[in-house]
Amino acid sequence: MSTVPELRITLAGAERVVAEGTTYGDALGADGRSVVAARADGELRDLAAPVAGGEVIEPVAVDSPDGRAIVRHSTAHVMAQAVQELFPEAKLGIGPPVENGFYYDFDVKNPFTPDDLKRIEKRMREIVKQGQLFSRRPVSDDDAREELAAEPYKLELIGLKGGAGAQEDGADVEVGGAELSIYDNLDPKSGDLCWKDLCRGPHVPTTRSIPAFKLMRSGGAYWRGSEKNPQLQRIYGTAWESREKQDEYLHLLEEAEKRDHRKLGAELDLFSFPDELGSGLPVFHPKGGVIRRVMEDYSRKRHEEAGYSFVNTPHITKSKLYEISGHLDWYKDGMFPAMELEGAEYYLKPMNCPMHNLIFRSRGRSYRELPLRLFEFGTVYRYEKSGVIHGLTRVRGMTQDDAHIYCTHDQMRDELKSLLRFVLDLLRDYGLEDFYLELSTKDPEKFVGSDEVWEEATETLREVAESEKLELVLDPGGAAFYGPKISVQARDAIGRTWQMSTIQLDFNLPELFELEYQAADGTRQRPVKIHRALFGSIERFFGVLVEHYAGAFPPWLAPVQVVGIPIAEAHAPYLQDVAKKARERGIRIEVDASDDRMQKKIRNAQKSKVPFMLLAGDEDIANGAVSFRFRNGEQKNGVPVDEAINEIVEAIERRVQV
Repeated sequence: MSTVPELRITLAGAERVVAEGTTYGDALGADGRSVVAARADGELRDLAAPVAGGEVIEPVAVDSPDGRAIVRHSTAHVMAQAVQELFPEAKLGIGPPVENGFYYDFDVKNPFTPDDLKRIEKRMREIVKQGQLFSRRPVSDDDAREELAAEPYKLELIGLKGGAGAQEDGADVEVGGAELSIYDNLDPKSGDLCWKDLCRGPHVPTTRSIPAFKLMRSGGAYWRGSEKNPQLQRIYGTAWESREKQDEYLHLLEEAEKRDHRKLGAELDLFSFPDELGSGLPVFHPKGGVIRRVMEDYSRKRHEEAGYSFVNTPHITKSKLYEISGHLDWYKDGMFPAMELEGAEYYLKPMNCPMHNLIFRSRGRSYRELPLRLFEFGTVYRYEKSGVIHGLTRVRGMTQDDAHIYCTHDQMRDELKSLLRFVLDLLRDYGLEDFYLELSTKDPEKFVGSDEVWEEATETLREVAESEKLELVLDPGGAAFYGPKISVQARDAIGRTWQMSTIQLDFNLPELFELEYQAADGTRQRPVKIHRALFGSIERFFGVLVEHYAGAFPPWLAPVQVVGIPIAEAHAPYLQDVAKKARERGIRIEVDASDDRMQKKIRNAQKSKVPFMLLAGDEDIANGAVSFRFRNGEQKNGVPVDEAINEIVEAIERRVQV
């Protein structure tokens, strides 16, 4: 009879008995390559850790989201080890996995150069080849402080353990657990310590379990994302479960770089970010202004057809409004500082919704008015940290196409269904076709209202999302403080996912603002409120469309839809007459009367991604025609002017791409 104590665990739905001391890796038969960690009762564990009795254990595959994150986190450790070996004075910041890769922040005397990155990557490959072991070691707070006394940023993180700050800016990968731990990198032959780092884990078993990685770039980053803190040097890298997957990703990056809206915005003269205005505050140039106006005009038309009422609200408000709404309790860090004026505090508005509540409350409301759909192109201001600002997709001043629908409880489900269908149809009109839905549920630490109300709101949104027969992904704890939401996630032309529209159900703000309507039986009732931003923000949607179309907008959105190109200077007046006819039909047309040769004018129009070119020479003029050239280089000669204009108008009205 065995004297070794036994434990009962569950694997693949079946109960098994294993000896005490059995590791997760042993129980799973994991090789450390295809399976890199274990999940025990929902918690991620190192393969080398011993199992506990009664656990349900699952493998974590290297190509799963958690598996990739673990590989990337382990690669960040290898990079930090290489940096400290090559730059002994470097102090460690934070090194979390992020989408598609990882980064690590370092306090060094001089910024890293491209040659430095090559040296670091070379040393990393040597460490990976060596097969160093990742070994977890729990430590007390005091022991951690003693061991890491030379690492000031780690000491700061130790002080955050268990607090709210431990969940921010990547700190949770180091001090987010109930206890502190240090991961030692050990020589596989001698067991000697090669390097160590404060870390929550888990990690791959050895550095050889890292299949593919590449360092991408470096740049400055404020410690923990705050401009008040020292600026560190951040190195970004990527890591994948295979070289093939990494090559696919690098190819995607090449394509994404060609489509970068910041680059195309400058090349196409659409928008800019003047230093004089401050970070995250764009200005739109005339061509960008045309696109934006067309986007807004079409959205406005569709909203009017759907029964929305347009409203307008100011950019600033007394603090009292956001005290009532709860924003000053839950969202103050995302707001610009208060302004003192006439003995009162004023804030730039970060949200439009509280002001729409005041419009609803401005007079008595009857059930006959519901649903009441209020819509505004409302400009809001949010204090985004400088480290996360990114072109138009993450700004500090933005205009939301913001709608708030007030309805009865009985109208709620039908209103949500029609609203989601409206949102998806409108996004399709702008050229996005591939969607899935994300349901964000209550953050247990950050919410107002009762559990019962939240449960009802969440289940209602789930039913509505499932009715559209689209993939539904859960986002636990991702909701705003006042209600759960559906986010429409759209994939662009190269398969990247962008969060687009949000639809948020809210039983709480009507309560806080004491909103009421008179029901059919004469009683006073609370309306249900639905928040909805279709574009998210116009700026962000603009940036997404630039990248989706690679700057080559369909004719209806293109700032210049047609360029007239005379074959010789003498043909320019004829094309000016053609342009006059085209403008009368609402076409945005320019005639290139510059001194450039015809071929140069064609190249300029192609470079500007103009959808159509109309060329004219002696024969065209004699026949009242033009040569009709498309953006892709195709050309039709001898097309009558009216026929050419009709074809352009038809493409614009049908909102097709050419």
